[in-house]
Amino acid sequence: MDGVELLVNGGLLVIFLVVLILPFRVKCIEHNLEAFLFACGVAALTIAGLASIPGETTGWSLAILEEALLAPLKITTVFGIPVGIVQIVLLVGLLIYWFHHRLESAIVGMVERFPLPAIVFLLIVILGLVSSIISAILASIILVEIVNALPVVKKAKVEIAVVACFAIGLGAGLTPLGEPLTTIVVSKLKGEPFNAGFTFLFDNLAIYIIPAVIALGFVGVFLFRRSHTGDTKLECIIGRESLRDIVIRAAKVYLFIMALIFLGEGFKPLILAYIIHIPSAGLYWVNIVSAVLDNATLAAAEIGPTLSLQQIVSALMGLLIAGGMLIPGNIPNIIAACKLEITSREWAEVGVPLGLALMAVFFVILFVPAWVGMG
Repeated sequence: MDGVELLVNGGLLVIFLVVLILPFRVKCIEHNLEAFLFACGVAALTIAGLASIPGETTGWSLAILEEALLAPLKITTVFGIPVGIVQIVLLVGLLIYWFHHRLESAIVGMVERFPLPAIVFLLIVILGLVSSIISAILASIILVEIVNALPVVKKAKVEIAVVACFAIGLGAGLTPLGEPLTTIVVSKLKGEPFNAGFTFLFDNLAIYIIPAVIALGFVGVFLFRRSHTGDTKLECIIGRESLRDIVIRAAKVYLFIMALIFLGEGFKPLILAYIIHIPSAGLYWVNIVSAVLDNATLAAAEIGPTLSLQQIVSALMGLLIAGGMLIPGNIPNIIAACKLEITSREWAEVGVPLGLALMAVFFVILFVPAWVGMG
C-alpha cells in the first residue's frame, strides 16, 4: 500500500468513524444532522479524489454534482414530469396544511373504531408490504402523518416509527418500484444468467421479507404496549405547520439526499478495494455500514451477474436490514426523523438492537443450513 492509498483509506476511515460517533456525542451535530453529513460527504469526496482506481472515476466530477443536485428532485417520471423525494414531501406537506382538519377527523375516527395496538400492527404491516408498490417514500410520509397524530407518548411514537421504517425498508425490496437500491439491482441483473425482470426480487426475497414484515408488526405492538402509558389526556391532534416549516423540512430532505450521495461516492475507494472482495457470509455483516451509507451505492458496487443467487440474496438482505438501524441508512428514516423530530440517539436506542437481532436471525436462516449441508 503506497503513501497516497494509505492517506486516502485512513482519511475515509476517520470520516466514517466521525459520522458514526459524533451525532450521538455532540448536541449541536445531533440537531443539525443534515448539514453535518453534507460536510462529511464533501470531505469524503475530496479525499477520494486523491485515489487512483483503474477504470473508476473517484472524487469530484460534473456527473457527481449533477446526480447530487438532481437525484432528490427526480426518482421517476409521471406523465413526462420529473418527480422526486423533495416534491413529494413538499406536496404532501401542503396537502396536510390545507386539509389537516379532515385528516385529523379521519385519524380520530380510526382511533375510536380500533384499539391502538391493532392500529400499530396494521400500520407497520400494511405500509411495509405496499411500500414496494407505492414506494418507500410515499409509505413513510403516510406513516409519519398518522403516527404524529396518534394519542400516544413521544417514546411510543419513536418506537412505532423506527419499527415501521424497518418494515418499509424491507418491503420496498420486493420490486424495482420500492427504492433506488432495487431499481439498480434489477438493472444490473437484467442480462444473463439471471434475466431479472419486475418479479425477480419478489421471487427470491418474498420468502424472507414478508414474514419479517409481519414479525415486525408484532414487535411494534410489543414495544408500544411497553411504552404507552394509556394517558387518557392525550388526543389525536395534527398540528398545522406553517408554510415556512413545510419548506424547511423539504430543504432538509434535499440536503440529506445530497449528503448521502456524496458519502456513498466518497467511500467508493474503500468499497472497491475491500468490501466487494469479502466472502458472502462476511459481506452480509459488513453491509451493516449501510446504516450510515447510501445502500444504493453499496448495491451498485457489490451486486453483479458474476455472483451466485445465494450471494445476491444475502448481500441484499444485509443491506435492507441494516438500513433501518440509524437515521442516514434509509430514505424513510430521514423523512420520519425530520417530521417527528427524532434524534440520532433516540433512533439508535431502538434501531441498533432491533437491527442486530434481525441480522442475527437472518444470518442463521441464510447461512447455517448451507454450512450444515456441507458438513
